[in-house]
This record gives sequence, C-alpha cells and structure tokens, in this order.
Amino acid sequence: MRAKLLHTEGNIDRDGVKLHYEVYGQGEHTIVFVPTWAIIHSRVWKAQIPYFSEHFRVIAFDPRGNGKSDRPLDPEDYALDKIVGDVIAVMDHTETEKATLVGLSFSSAIAFVVAANHPDRVEAVVSTGGWSPIVPPYAERFVAYEAEAEDNPEGWNKYNADYWLRDYPDFISFFMSKVHNEPHSTKQQEDAVAWGLDGDGTMLRMTQDARSDGASIVIDEDMYRRVACPSLIFVGDADEVTPPETSHRIAELTGGELHVIQGAGHGLHGRYPAMFNTTMRDFLAKHLGTYKPSRQRLKRAKRALYLSSPIGLGHARRDLAVTRELRKLHPDLQVDWLAQDPVTRFLNANAERVHPASKLLANESAHIEAECGEHDLHAFQAIRSMDEILIKNFMVFQEVLEEEPYDLVIADEAWDVDHYWHEHPDLKKATMAWFTDFVGWLPFAENGPREAFLTTDYNAEMIEHVERHPDIRDRAIFVGTTEDVVDQSFGEGLPEMRNWTPKHFEFSDYIIGRHPSEFGTRDDLRAEFGYDDGRKTCIVSVGGSGVGEALIRRILKAIPLARTRLPELRVIVVAGPRLDPDMFDLTDGVEMRAFVPDLDRHLAACDLALVQGGLTTCMELAAAGTPFLYFPLRNHFEQNFHVASRLERYNAGRKMIFAESDPDRIAAAMLEELKAPRIPMSVAANGASRAAAMLHDLL
Repeated sequence: MRAKLLHTEGNIDRDGVKLHYEVYGQGEHTIVFVPTWAIIHSRVWKAQIPYFSEHFRVIAFDPRGNGKSDRPLDPEDYALDKIVGDVIAVMDHTETEKATLVGLSFSSAIAFVVAANHPDRVEAVVSTGGWSPIVPPYAERFVAYEAEAEDNPEGWNKYNADYWLRDYPDFISFFMSKVHNEPHSTKQQEDAVAWGLDGDGTMLRMTQDARSDGASIVIDEDMYRRVACPSLIFVGDADEVTPPETSHRIAELTGGELHVIQGAGHGLHGRYPAMFNTTMRDFLAKHLGTYKPSRQRLKRAKRALYLSSPIGLGHARRDLAVTRELRKLHPDLQVDWLAQDPVTRFLNANAERVHPASKLLANESAHIEAECGEHDLHAFQAIRSMDEILIKNFMVFQEVLEEEPYDLVIADEAWDVDHYWHEHPDLKKATMAWFTDFVGWLPFAENGPREAFLTTDYNAEMIEHVERHPDIRDRAIFVGTTEDVVDQSFGEGLPEMRNWTPKHFEFSDYIIGRHPSEFGTRDDLRAEFGYDDGRKTCIVSVGGSGVGEALIRRILKAIPLARTRLPELRVIVVAGPRLDPDMFDLTDGVEMRAFVPDLDRHLAACDLALVQGGLTTCMELAAAGTPFLYFPLRNHFEQNFHVASRLERYNAGRKMIFAESDPDRIAAAMLEELKAPRIPMSVAANGASRAAAMLHDLL
C-alpha cells in the first residue's frame, strides 16, 4: 500500500518514446526526482516522495527502458543528450519553470548537467551516490565489463553485458546486494531486485554503451564548475558501486555541501531515509526558504505525546487506561495523541485530544487489512512491507516534536520511532517510554529457511540498536511479566528471549482497559444484558478488520450443529466496523450486530466466546473467567506464538487451528467448553497504575 497517492499522471511523447510521469502534492517549489540508470524506476524514491509532497510539488518519472515508460530498441535512444532532454521535457510538460533536481548515481550527473546547461531552470541539486566520469570507476567493475563473459562468474565479474543477456536476474540480485551492502538491508535489497527485474539485459547493455555517445553533452570538471545553484551531496564511505571520491570531487568543483555517511553504501537514501529526508529538508530550507520546523518556546504545563498503535483497538484501550492513571499522578498533564483511524474514533468518543498532525499519517491498519487473506495475515511480512508508510509517519512525528516541546513521548509499539531514533540518535527530541507486549519476531517452520533468516536478521538489528544506544528508550515497559516472554531464541547465534528481555525491560504486568472486577457481579451483568433467561449465550467477535469474514461464515455453519445438542444456545455475532451484517445468512438462534458498545462487559457476562487470536480480547476473557475458543490467523506469528504461549500460561481459552476446524469440530469444541469450562489464572488489575508509576518518574 502506498503512503501517498499521486494527483496527476501522464505520458510524454519524446520522438516516439513514451515517458511516464507522476505528480504529487502542491507547493510553491517543485522537486523533480530524476530517474537513475534504467536498471530501476521511480519507485526507488518511495521513502522520499510521500514526505516531501506534504511541503512541495513533487514530480517523478520512469526512465526510458524501465517502469511505465517505453523500452526503445535503438541504442541511440539511450544517449546522454536524450536523457538530459527528458528532464527538460518533463518540466516543460508539467509547466515547471524551476525545480530542485534530485539524482541518484547516474542521475546525479544528469541533474548537474541540467543545472550547468539550463541554470534558469534549476534551483538546487541534491546528489546521492553520485556517478561521474571525472573519477575512474572501480577497476574490477571496469575490467569485467570489457572482458569476455565467464561461464560461471563470481562477484563483479557478473558486471558484463554478455552475462546480462544470459542471466539478468542473477546479475540484478548481485548488483542490488552491492547497492544496499549495509547490514540488515534485506528489505531494500528485495525491493531493488523487484524493481530491477522490470528491466532486461538488452536494455541495460544499450544504456551502458550509449554513455560514450553523448553528442553535445560533455561531463567534465568544467561542467561541474559551471553549476551556480546550491548543491547537497550525500555519499556513503562504504559505497561499493561508485567510488566515494567521486562525490568528494563533485563537492569541490561545485562548492556543494558534502555529507559523508559512515558505514553507508550506494543507496543510502533508501537505507537511511530519516537522515536523508531531514538533511535534504534543512538544506532546501536554508537555500530556498522552504519549510523547516521552528520549535516553540512556551512556558507551559507538562505535556506528553502519546503514540498508540492502530493495529487493534486493544492498544488504545490500554493506553487510555495508562493515561487516566498518569493523570492521577500529574493532574495538570496535557496528553496529545498522534493516532490514526480507528483509534481516533475511540479517542474522540472518550474526549481525548487528537493532535492535528494525525490527519497527515498514512493509515497503517488499512495496509494491514490489505495484506490479509482468508483468515490469513503474514504479520511479519506485513510489517516489512509497511516501510514506506512507516518512514512517512515517522517524518510527521519528527516534525511535531521539532515544532512543539513535549516532556515525554509514550510510544506503544510505534516501530517507526523506535527504529529511526535508534539509527539516528541525534534525531531524538524528547524523553521516550516504549511499550510492547511481545519481544522478538518468530518464523514458521513451514515457511522455510528464508523466513527464519529474515526474522533472525530483524531481531539481531533490534538487539544491536538497544545495546548500542540504551538511552534511546528512557524506559522500556513490557506489558506482562517475565513469564509472558516466550521461551524461544531470537534466532541462530542470538540470545534466548527470556534471558535478554529482563535485562532491557521493566514489567508492568498485563494492562486491561477496564478490568472485569470493575463491572460488578456477573449476575448483575447478565441481568443487565438479558443473558439470565436460562439460555446459554455465546458471543462471536472477530475484531475490526475484514479478515474476520471467513471465520464468521465458518462459525455460522457450526451453530446449527451445536444447537441440535443444545437447543437453548443463543449466539450474538459482532461483525465489527468493516463487515456489513447483511452479507451473512443467519439461522435460528443467531443475532447479528454491527457494533456493541462496551463489548468487554458483554464478554464478561456471556457463557462462551469465539474470537480471533488477538491478545487484548483474549486477556479480557481470561480476566473475566469466560470460556472461549480462539482462532489465530494463519501466518500471524504474534497470535500463534506470543499470545498462545501467554494464554497457555494463564490456562485460558482453547486454541483452534482454522484450517483444521470444520463446522463439526467447532460445534464439538463449543459444547465441550460450555460443559467443562477451564478456570484461568487471575489477571492483574493494577497493570495500568504500575505502568503510570513508571512513567511518573520521566515527567
């Protein structure tokens, strides 16, 4: 799912070659992201476009040879003069008088050529990983291209046009591993390979051979000296694709502002987007007078910015409980919420202050729902594929903190903030408390060694972050006890979770929005809801996303089977906000409701519940002592491992595997749980107050 949608797109005819362009946002100034070598298309800028289009008019276009642009078959169509002309043509077609040009690798040179030869059209140039013929390429790369292709080349010997024609996918895989050569760059590598495979070896060979046929275009030191506009040059000192000396020389010749990133490779704008975006933003603000946050200096009461994960309303309920307890300790505390729908609806209903910047956030819960299948959510991969949304939302958060002073940031599984502040500690602008109810990504054995490798890599990065910069999380709070940490390893060569987590977290015990002990007696609740009429009441609740449809349909088929043995069974199905109750066919004894206010009170009063595997609902049922069946989503590591482990410890609920649960099995399990309900361990009632006491010390 995209973090920002374009508002205009179109095609330009360049002497029979179609160029596809896209326009995002509005603003007094325009940024043109210049396509790099046609090995990749404009999606390479996905970490920049959503953010900068909030403040600028942004244009991106695919290079000839890739993406949605044409793939001409004549090598002359890839000559430098044609590619430089493409930039001007796109600007003309979109009525762009002047723009900042942003170039990566090869397009760094293109951007500077345009700036030197069309100074009235360019306000500034931003270059990253700049390529230029003024500095010789790495010798092994140059030699490989000129040599005869080997049968089974290794390393840079794959940089050979004949080999591109023979095994282009293998070359792309190798090359992108060099573009993103930093540790823990698996997602960037996968993206780049996917985009690279939109091209082909024939096209790539033509682009390379055409560079020597520049016609009137000359890229030399005199050209760079003619650049009069401001320039910002990024370079990673570990760049294995283009010698870092290239960018140093460009900066010398243009008088540009050079930023050397230690340990970074060629595609640093994708691997370190928070640093890249903030540096580029501040550079443009300095030279063009564009947007830059100015921090307010107001004397005021204590303020906290609360980030509540939108993936499940359980986070919001527990976060509100913590906030109410914290206000008892700090009655004058102002809490602003940076949140998304549906959390914002919940907060508004509880008269909480939602920060105006919340409207700028890209919706994470919509992305998660889009990743779902039939009772299936690959949660780990869904989080990985949310990277474009996460960097956009981090930049919104960062600007809020740069504009307004907050004494405390409370981050409930705000993965973006935790990740980017650990990567760039200088970006941290406030004290932070970090909440989570699980630690560690876990693979499914049936998904193979690749998933095990990826989860281990993600865990290793998190461990390195925390151990290298322990001061980023001023307080890390695990929502549970030490026994709730799963008894597994973070991965091969990494520590055991139960050994590592207590060294880096404090434990609040479980936090429930409202503990069932506050609801009054069970008999009173049953009388209030009409559940005391001698029937057995079962509630089916599958959460707030469309992924619950398959489970509801399966349960509806099981209900008649259960009622043949228990005629007095009444079932209330809560469809939730994303499912239309009219889409289901109901049988006798079944009521369908779109929404039930105070659902937690109903769950405490009913005789049986059938739910998904979300932690909040399951723990509310455990606290109420209500028997329940829970159906973890397939491929959802948190529900299948972390939640299931915790519920087993509490002796709460019966785990059901959806794929193995036909209507007969579901009906039998319902009757068994009603006949012999298990007695769960008590769930803490003071988790919110314990957590608030931990936060109290930070204010």
